[in-house]
Amino acid sequence: MDSTPAPEAAPGTSSSSPAAAAEGLAGGVAAMTLDERFEMLRGIGEECIQEDELRRLLENKPVPICYDGFEPSGRMHIAQGVVKTINVNKMVSAGCKVKIWIADWFAQLNNKMGGDLKKIQTVGRYMIEIWKAAGMNLDGVEFLWSSEEINKRAHEYWPIVMDIARKNNVKRIMRCCQIMGRSDQDDLTAAQIFYPCMQCADIFFLKADICQLGMDQRKVNVLAREYCDDIKRKNKPIILSHHMLPGFKEGQEKMSKSDPSSAIFMEDDEAQVNVKIKQAFCPPKIVEGNPCLEYIKYIVFPWFGRFEVIRKESNGGNKTFTCMNELISDYETGALHPADVKPALAKAINEILQPVRDHFNNNNEAKVLLNTVKKYRVTN
Repeated sequence: MDSTPAPEAAPGTSSSSPAAAAEGLAGGVAAMTLDERFEMLRGIGEECIQEDELRRLLENKPVPICYDGFEPSGRMHIAQGVVKTINVNKMVSAGCKVKIWIADWFAQLNNKMGGDLKKIQTVGRYMIEIWKAAGMNLDGVEFLWSSEEINKRAHEYWPIVMDIARKNNVKRIMRCCQIMGRSDQDDLTAAQIFYPCMQCADIFFLKADICQLGMDQRKVNVLAREYCDDIKRKNKPIILSHHMLPGFKEGQEKMSKSDPSSAIFMEDDEAQVNVKIKQAFCPPKIVEGNPCLEYIKYIVFPWFGRFEVIRKESNGGNKTFTCMNELISDYETGALHPADVKPALAKAINEILQPVRDHFNNNNEAKVLLNTVKKYRVTN
């Protein structure tokens, strides 16, 4: 086990003192009704386990702890960058404290960056820079490096991991391998089999009330709820699983970092964004499985509250959509064509990404981080 200390968080990862941040969270709670807070949080998840528990949590705990985590494993695509920023800002606005677990040890277990912990931690710092530039509300966010926190409180962490491992057989743990981007048919190392026990332990170690991760992480979060039954724990972590954005190619259920044409990266320039969206799968009148429409639903509408289409009068003239249902209706009838959608989508995405580009162009430390990460080869 590598005991290399985690790097210090990048300067500016918290924009106020803890006391001021707590005061701001309390103020946010006071400004919203219970129903408003519930609807804001519930709206993040494609699935919520369980809704009644979420409502009860908000009734009884003014500042719930939400846990999210990520493996630093290469350049950041738009789902990690923009969608996470949108979701974290909603959680903070609803009065939650968000703990973002920078899973550097986990990336090493999963052999990301060839298992080179120094490279993994460099990628972690690069990702924090992106979220800062993208507009994540850091007043309610705490970035925690797994290697650092586990080393500081090893006496708390490892007994939980060991107990979870004791109470589950290998077959049950293997079913969680999806969380690592693996299947139970892969030739896994012992380290990768150990990984789900550790990720399950993270939830209890961080004292999380809500697990806010993607649908691909659902199985290990369910494992945590089952573990609560094993230890007779009444308050189970609430699972709030967000939708997974697809790649741009037909039938591509998930963006792939190893296929740059399938995803938009957070520092892609305007021309790159335009080309990727122009080439994206976007069949006329077909909504199901249409990645361009998913980008509009999960990125553009939450960010801007509208979708603006600019076109000639002969093609129907300009139109501003204020809800997804209206856009879907026009698209299914053919009143809205892929040739209308793609340039409008590219324009919106470029507007969202411009502050990130500016940050990496103008901030020397961020520029060095990006150039370093770009040289790394993504390895599994």
